[in-house]
Amino acid sequence: MIVLQLGPMATIPKSVQDLIEALERLPGIGPKTAQRLTYYLLHAPKEEAQALSSAALNMKEKTIICSICFNIAESNPCPICNDSTRDRSIIAIVEDPLDVLALEKANFKSLYHVLHGVISPLENIGPDQLHIKELLPRLKDGSVKEVILATNPTMEGEATAMYIQRLLSPLGVKVTRIARGLPVGGDLEYADETTLSRALEGRKEY
Repeated sequence: MIVLQLGPMATIPKSVQDLIEALERLPGIGPKTAQRLTYYLLHAPKEEAQALSSAALNMKEKTIICSICFNIAESNPCPICNDSTRDRSIIAIVEDPLDVLALEKANFKSLYHVLHGVISPLENIGPDQLHIKELLPRLKDGSVKEVILATNPTMEGEATAMYIQRLLSPLGVKVTRIARGLPVGGDLEYADETTLSRALEGRKEY
């Protein structure tokens, strides 16, 4: 009797392997996680898989980009831009819509401008690939008194914040940067030098 030596992938049905590979293309999903999710759906009721598929398609069909702040919404302008109770004299510039959610949880009650990325020469992403120039018309009437640069404290985030600061400096609008430092509950002994340095720079009178 001849026994064929098959590789590990040969025993996986093509439909299963296709889903694993599709999930792997999602950010933050590695091969092992993709496999676990796939086999969970394989054993889950058919209705659960259909609900997931329907929710994904529904999201793609109904969501749009707000023409003012470029956040994701189901209406244009988005509910935040339409909210008359917000402080319209302040705009926070963030990298992506997930950052809007983070600031909303922190009870930020002003407006946003979503860049949808950061300047990254290594990935051929320059200012023209982001929603930077669309910010300027929002500042023309003088109603905005402060722009908060709330990009992430990465090399790309810092470069993007610096570029925007230089772009806005001739306009006379106040430009601030979110403070960076020790997280609440963090210990000094576990903080790196950069975090400690920024914590000292962002210190306030107590």
